[in-house]
Amino acid sequence: MTRARSDSPVTKDPVPSWVGRMLPGCVLCLAAAGIGYGINLFLPGVSALIIAIVLGVLLTNVVHLPDALSPGIDFSAKKLLRAGIILLGLKLSLTSIIDLGVPMLLVVACIVTGGMLGTVLLGRLLRVPPNLSLLIACGFSICGAAAVAGAAGVTDPDDEAEEDTITAVALVVIFGTLMIPLVPLVAGLLGLDVVAAGKWAGGSTHEIAQVVAIGGVIGGGALAVAVVVKLARVLLLAPVIAVLSFRQRRLQRSDMPGRQASRTKLPPIVPPFILGFLAMVLLRSFVALPGAALGAGETLQTLLLAAAMFGLGCGVRIRNLLKVGLRPFGLAAASTLLVAVIAHAGVALAG
Repeated sequence: MTRARSDSPVTKDPVPSWVGRMLPGCVLCLAAAGIGYGINLFLPGVSALIIAIVLGVLLTNVVHLPDALSPGIDFSAKKLLRAGIILLGLKLSLTSIIDLGVPMLLVVACIVTGGMLGTVLLGRLLRVPPNLSLLIACGFSICGAAAVAGAAGVTDPDDEAEEDTITAVALVVIFGTLMIPLVPLVAGLLGLDVVAAGKWAGGSTHEIAQVVAIGGVIGGGALAVAVVVKLARVLLLAPVIAVLSFRQRRLQRSDMPGRQASRTKLPPIVPPFILGFLAMVLLRSFVALPGAALGAGETLQTLLLAAAMFGLGCGVRIRNLLKVGLRPFGLAAASTLLVAVIAHAGVALAG
């Protein structure tokens, strides 16, 4: 018996299957990012990224999210995050950073270096897991949640590291938000003038949005100088990630036999998203981009990072966060104080 031959052509699904898996979760993350962005338009002092994280935490702890959303949420927390970091480079102009002067640039380098090394050392003293200490060091010394997630992308990406990422991001949100009322208050008590207070805010605060909020509270010319100092810290994200990636390559090589190490794919010394970030910095610095393009880039960058933060927030289980104990909270408090002290001393010396 012969089979009947069908004359109908075989059609292929025009939409790849992975798109269908990613789409529901990505749509949810982008919708949350849109909500955060919309609230930020009416309340500029409230970061869209923080709103997105809080929405993710609330949603995942109040309702059970369908499993179909997980692939898109994971994609947003990792891939959209890296795209957002690339576009973050459009905020940076080398000219404005150089205009800070050599003394203040040295202060920024000391803040990031001293903050990271000091936090890692304090983590050892407090017996906080090394990977969590490293992520807290990156977030508190450089640029908050984006630095935490960027550093996590080049370190060990197992389940434990993912839990560490979520914990570090949560700590950035908690302690960075506390800085908004505290920095202006302490600056007044220390007798800092408007410019010095702005430099201190930019040198000590975790997130760019938190720096903007503090600069607005201080008033005068504090906001402009605070943002430039903060962006100088953001620029150091690139070399820090490169060093961490090189460190990870050495760790992987040392943990494997010679032949296995030669066959194993090692992480790149400079991850592609960091190269993209540097390319955007150079583009902003040497090409006269129209205001509309910069505005669109900033909006897209905010939406991508907010979507990623929502994805990370969806991984925060309050019960699990409480289980980490007081030591990570103690390290976060100590790191905040350390970075603030280094920044204040540097601003005082640089003048």
